[in-house]
Amino acid sequence: MVKLIRSNNVYITLLHRCKYSTVPKSISTIHINGKDFKSDDYSNITPKILTYLGRNLHLQKGNPLSMVRQRIVNYFYKSFTHRGNPIFSIYDNLSPIVTVKQNFDDLLIPLHHPSRAKQDCYYINKDLLFRAHMTAHQSELLRAGLNNFLMIGDVYRRDEIDSTHFPVFHQVDAVRSQRKEELFNSNPDLEIFEPSFDTKKPKVLNDITDSSKQSCHTLEATKLMETQLKSHLIGLIQALFGKDIKYRWVDAYFPFTHPSWELEIFYENKWMEVLGCGIVRNEILAAAGPNNSIAYAFGLGLERLAMALYNIPDIRLMWSKDSGFLNQFANKDVDAKITYKPISLYPQCVNDISFWLPNDLTIDTFMSNDFYDLVRDIGGDIIEQVKLKDKFVHPKTKKHSVCYSIVYRHLERTLTQFEVNKIHKEIEKAVTDSYNVVIR
Repeated sequence: MVKLIRSNNVYITLLHRCKYSTVPKSISTIHINGKDFKSDDYSNITPKILTYLGRNLHLQKGNPLSMVRQRIVNYFYKSFTHRGNPIFSIYDNLSPIVTVKQNFDDLLIPLHHPSRAKQDCYYINKDLLFRAHMTAHQSELLRAGLNNFLMIGDVYRRDEIDSTHFPVFHQVDAVRSQRKEELFNSNPDLEIFEPSFDTKKPKVLNDITDSSKQSCHTLEATKLMETQLKSHLIGLIQALFGKDIKYRWVDAYFPFTHPSWELEIFYENKWMEVLGCGIVRNEILAAAGPNNSIAYAFGLGLERLAMALYNIPDIRLMWSKDSGFLNQFANKDVDAKITYKPISLYPQCVNDISFWLPNDLTIDTFMSNDFYDLVRDIGGDIIEQVKLKDKFVHPKTKKHSVCYSIVYRHLERTLTQFEVNKIHKEIEKAVTDSYNVVIR
């Protein structure tokens, strides 16, 4: 039995005797993977998002994400060894359910930072969420005594809907830390920390107003780590795209690293950002245990790399179970040169939806990401794109109206306008019931 109910401005599907289900807010619990979690005003997990849990595309042999993942692992295994053994450890099956502390607090992300907003994250409740980045596991692995590791898995962010955005994607994050004797093995007179830095109070926030380094670090330590970091990541990109790939570094800001950079490559006649990186804030290292080392970290998205490497035009294809897609990657060497060949170019169906907002909502306060989640819950993966087409304020009544275009396209067959219209009517009813709007 499948029943749609309204809960917390989101349609919740109750799938009886199904592996994934959620429970109405009135029962105050959300059931995920056999466990019950308390719900509250933060809860915004949708039924569709629950269906992606446990798919682990990065571990599915023959999936392009798995192939890119293995190429990255191979690079680090080959490039970093000690006495013939790889020094990087791999963690690719960590639970996607993390605490707010793990996802934000441990990484020095400010309380009012926009990345914490319900608009951007999938919250189970005010204390738990689906990780928004693999860096959420960084502190726990540092506390476990690890100093060189890769974290690989699925991450969850509420976002727009188009060919390059999906609410679930896959990241590789890494940390490499070194003590003084490792970093300056050929120059033991140099130090990681400035003489003025109080090593007895390593958790105190240090100044980052100097764009070249953190106040606690010496310039020599920072520059040497920067050189290593950039050299290692250029090597990785060249291993993936070839020695002739054009690249450039761009200064960036992340709450958990300083200084920070983004690496861009020249792809299809334009610059494309492929990863972010930087020197880990010393407060994070000290809070996790190692207060006598310096570290770099980076994070990259597997989907973006796979789409560029194999010319995959639509991010939804990563989730396809169609043999026509998967067979192009099955039983292939991970370093094979593969160019995706479309199975078929099925036509789009485009329907617009316009509605008047209730008096308590305006164009500025209506959250498009809530609407996108609702559309995806009902339309599923045949939703190719949702884009805001028009905004309007009635000159007399001052009522606000919005219009969205919804692009429908199935990846494996032709959709009929009849079935699209049926789904579109369900979306109209859902948005009417959820937000008390009036369809125009």
